[in-house]
Amino acid sequence: MVSLLHYQPFKGLYLTYELFSTVFLRVPAWILTAIPKSWRPRARWTIGRSVKLKLTRHMVAITKRVGPLRQRPNHLAITSGLDVNGVWIPPIPELIKDELELWANVSHVSSIQIPGYWQHKKGSTIDVAAPPMPGEKVVYALHGGGYTALSAHPSDPTAAIARGLLQHVDSVHRVFSCEYRLSSGDGLDAQNPFPAALLDALAGYVYLVKTVGLDPLDIIVEGDSAGGNLALALTRYLVEHPNSGLPATPGALILLSAWADLSPQVASPNSSWLDNAKSDYIGLVDEEGLVRSIRSFLGPHGLGAADANPMISPASRNPAMNVHFKGFPRTFIAAGGAEVFYDMLCSLKEKMVSDLGEGDGVRPEDGKVHWHCPPDATHDWIALPYHEPERSDTLKEIASWIAAT
Repeated sequence: MVSLLHYQPFKGLYLTYELFSTVFLRVPAWILTAIPKSWRPRARWTIGRSVKLKLTRHMVAITKRVGPLRQRPNHLAITSGLDVNGVWIPPIPELIKDELELWANVSHVSSIQIPGYWQHKKGSTIDVAAPPMPGEKVVYALHGGGYTALSAHPSDPTAAIARGLLQHVDSVHRVFSCEYRLSSGDGLDAQNPFPAALLDALAGYVYLVKTVGLDPLDIIVEGDSAGGNLALALTRYLVEHPNSGLPATPGALILLSAWADLSPQVASPNSSWLDNAKSDYIGLVDEEGLVRSIRSFLGPHGLGAADANPMISPASRNPAMNVHFKGFPRTFIAAGGAEVFYDMLCSLKEKMVSDLGEGDGVRPEDGKVHWHCPPDATHDWIALPYHEPERSDTLKEIASWIAAT
């Protein structure tokens, strides 16, 4: 049921109340309670970071009550703007086969035309969608947002990741983002449930190879949070269907705070889901909202699909889940030591290292999985400009990792 707070004038009145109460009451209280180090979410955090975390958490809670604070771009149109380079990604119905076709039929979704957005390095003279330059690497970015929110548009908060990569990685002159369909609703009434986002991610990948002319080995697939889940599903489908008419697997994979397990998480005293609840802005703060996102994404497949489908929960510890990562490219996994997803990311690392080995993947005999874990980083810290020095340090390590090949 949609709250009255989603409609004017109630929304405006409520936001005005929140603005004044936060500026004059909450922020001063947060500053005072952060003065003793033992009262901060992390003792090593500064007062400023402690306050910014609480402000981020509060903003997330507000948007849950009133809906998006501004109209967000979606898959129905290319949203224009300053330095916005939007293109249409053509559908690929002829390439939707096997189990993917079965899942799509269950969900009543098909491959459709969707927008995509290019971001270029500052000062770049490359034309939009131009053929690749010699030695050029292109990042294919899949944004987070729980499969139910946010956007690929350059104005979205997650676009800070693309800007950071363009700033720090010499060989990357442009990033392409796919405006995949977001899920909503529940059960049989869900809109754009699994595998709609995967169909769109596949179409974006095919566009880069067949329209732009990129060699798959020069494509770096990057995903944050739910986008990390989608990046894993995309790569898995390419690996497991080499003779389906789809391009080969990408040259590399970057997973940033990937939502790698959608099955119910155990909030035991020793789990990151509970231990890191105070130092993260998702999780137990809005457990009900997280469950709603999962139900919308799974739609008619039901919650059981999260326990049984490697495309959905590749990090699941369910012994009945037969997951392997053979054939995956070299992979950079970034996990925050202060995020609630930490445990599932450790599980993902263990599973990938078991099949691929740990290392930089520079030589054939090296392991392919590179693990990066700042101990005091929250979920998706690379998208948070204030989360320094962890944000810049991570981007520099990604740059070194890409440059190694």
